[in-house]
Amino acid sequence: MSLPPESRPADTGVIHDIGYRGYAGPRLGRAYAARSLFTQSLRAAYGLGRSGKSKVLPMIVLGVATVPALVIVAVSVMTGSGDLPVDYAEYLRNISLVISIFLASQAPVLFSRDLRHHTVSLYFSRPITRADYVRAKFGAMACAQFLLMLAPLLVLYVGSLLVGLKFGDQTEHFLYGLVAAALYALVPTSVATVIAAATPQRGFGVAGIMGYLAISASTLGIVVGSSLDRLDFGEELPRSTQWAALLSPEGLVESLVNELFDLGSDPERLHAPGGLGLLVFIAVAVAMVAGSYRLLLRRYRKV
Repeated sequence: MSLPPESRPADTGVIHDIGYRGYAGPRLGRAYAARSLFTQSLRAAYGLGRSGKSKVLPMIVLGVATVPALVIVAVSVMTGSGDLPVDYAEYLRNISLVISIFLASQAPVLFSRDLRHHTVSLYFSRPITRADYVRAKFGAMACAQFLLMLAPLLVLYVGSLLVGLKFGDQTEHFLYGLVAAALYALVPTSVATVIAAATPQRGFGVAGIMGYLAISASTLGIVVGSSLDRLDFGEELPRSTQWAALLSPEGLVESLVNELFDLGSDPERLHAPGGLGLLVFIAVAVAMVAGSYRLLLRRYRKV
């Protein structure tokens, strides 16, 4: 039996003001959030802002990539050589293993970790879109790779000027090295980011990237080695073998740079075979980067 209205207890609810106020500051918006994600990801690639053990491998790799350049400069100073014993782009090719280790170890840090900890949805609860996320992460990894290669190139360049080598020649070849670094930072990195984003397990990402780079480079090496066995001493690699550089992203970049800037005098050097080959190699490089970016966008539409 319900009570009459006049006999019901009065509503005693009270609203308490506990001091919360609405945000009245500036709204920095989507662009600022995307830039912040890029900066944070770039720092994370070198372990900055993370635990001490996260900095060990990136800093070791940076040191291993840079110390040989210091040694080269020191030898040039002591011997009074009139030129550096290695060209800038050639130096990057010689440390390609170090660059691959950095790429394989740090790309999963930027991509796999967010998937493993289910934090991707938190990013998308903010103004940034999935395309913003992919651009920020992809750009951060490419910039981290570029900075890794820029450090030894700067050591070689500054050292060559201190030794007294010709400013014009060194500046020209330094620019060639920068183009090579940019290509190395884009082409292999694009494929590595797709592999890293395919799994939330960092170990699988590292193994997948190193496996892809090692298998593609080994396949190219086998093709080139078998051709060398059939050639006479000093004979150049045939064009059919030069096309095999398309099998490896690193070989593709090396061939492009050598052909674009006419670098290297070794008969065994890789280079895009002629004008048509140069166009094909450029098209493949662009397709690898653009295709990988599209795959990343498709991957994060499903997250």
